[in-house]
Parts: sequence; C-alpha cells; structure tokens
Amino acid sequence: MSEQHYIQLRDLRNPLVVMAFSGWNDAGSAASQAVEHLSDEFDAELAFELDPDDYYDFQVNRPQVSRPEPTEQEITWPTTSIEVAHLSHRDLVLITGPEPNMRWRQFARNLVSMMRSWDRPQVLVLGALLADTPHTRPIPVSGTTSDLAQAEELGLELSTYEGPTGIVGVIQAACAEAGISVVSFWAAVPHYVSHAPSPKATLALLTRVEDFLGRSLELRELPELARAWERGVDELASEDSEIAEYIATLERQQDETELPEASGDAIAAEFQRYLRRRGQ
Repeated sequence: MSEQHYIQLRDLRNPLVVMAFSGWNDAGSAASQAVEHLSDEFDAELAFELDPDDYYDFQVNRPQVSRPEPTEQEITWPTTSIEVAHLSHRDLVLITGPEPNMRWRQFARNLVSMMRSWDRPQVLVLGALLADTPHTRPIPVSGTTSDLAQAEELGLELSTYEGPTGIVGVIQAACAEAGISVVSFWAAVPHYVSHAPSPKATLALLTRVEDFLGRSLELRELPELARAWERGVDELASEDSEIAEYIATLERQQDETELPEASGDAIAAEFQRYLRRRGQ
C-alpha cells in the first residue's frame, strides 16, 4: 500500500464501514449496486485493493479483457476494493467486490485487523436474498444486529439466523469477536424476477442506509428505474396467467399478515425522510 493510500485509512473520524459482496449474498445485485451508488454519491476514492491471487479462483471469477485502443489490451482482475469518502461529520469506508472463493478466514481477519486500527468503527453490511414477496409491494428490508444494546437503540431485531452463510456472515462473526458492532440490512428480492439489476431492491436498501446515516441521499434516476422495473414485471406477468395468479396469491398473503403498527412505522419513517429532504 502506498503512503498516500495509507494516509487515507489513518485517523478516520467516527468511521462507518459499508460493505457488500456480489454473488451468493447479493440477489439481483441489489446490495453491490447500493454500495456503488454510495461511492458515486460521495466521490469515494480508492484506497487500495486486496491481492486477488490470495482469495479468488480465476476459473470461477474470470478476469475481464478490455481494449481501450485497437492495439492495446488491459486485463481487469476480480478483487475486493476499499474506498474512502469524507462526510461532514464522519468518514465512510466502502468495501465491495465478488465474494471470495477461498481463504475466507484469512480474508475476514485481514479486514477486521484493518478496522481494529481505527477509533470505534461501525460496520453496516448490505445483502439481498430471494424471497416469496410480490414485486408490486414495497421491498421488505430486514435489519438485524448481534448487539443487544444496539438492537434496542436502533429498533432492530437480534440476529437469529442459523444455516449456510456467505462471506458476510464470516466477517460479522470476526467483527463480533473483535468487539466491533455490526448492523445488517437485507433486501428481499422476489424470487420469480431475480435477475440483475433489481433497482427497486437497491432503492429499498439505500432508504435504510439514509435512516442509518440520518441524512438524505441523492437518489437521482433510481426511483424512476424502480418504477420502470415494476412496470416491466407487470407486463411479463400479464402474459402468463399462472405467474399472475401466483403474484396475486403473494399479495393476499402479505396483506393479511402485515400488522397495522408496521404500516404506521413505515409511514412515520417516510415522513422523517421527507422532512430531512426538505431540510437539505
């Protein structure tokens, strides 16, 4: 790492680490695109990239060839990048890349070792999973933490998941062992329309990030892309009666199980976002 890049990761102010990894943890590429949006929003600068030879199987995550000029050839290797953005009241560290193929424990230890050198870092993990949810309703986003005090403070659920995990689960466990607080937001992408991109799920994740940061984001064309995505799925469903009936069943199930207080909380949260945008 160069001295310039080292300085970028030294003396960070109240750092918030936001991470997402494409692949198993990232249905519809919703989480990785949310981090990409944050990078563009805050003009994040690349601090460094991990050596891909240590963590990636290039037969699974193949390098990409590009030709900037007819006589030139460049190869881009899959890797994990660490970017830094400086907000008015804190620093933002963005970690993203394909889910590594090997040496997960070493990978997690290296990231946690970097974070332990900072003063009281917070970690926000973004993910997306396939679920039985209708595309016509707001994309559900679950927020969890393994810290009881943080769960009470932020109104989150305690993590209760048991089963197979991805790299984010390994990193969360390593953070917990190191005493670093971690919050996770997971978007539920309709499984019958799981191909990337999924702008409605990305928008749902960024909305929760707004709440976590306590500030509004410039969402630019994302709301319109989400509406266009929903209209496109509507058109496809209208051409298949079985899919249309299945979606109607999911809508009925969600409407029947949604608690009134949950709807009230959603309205209150949306009103808070509206006030923040007016303030900015």
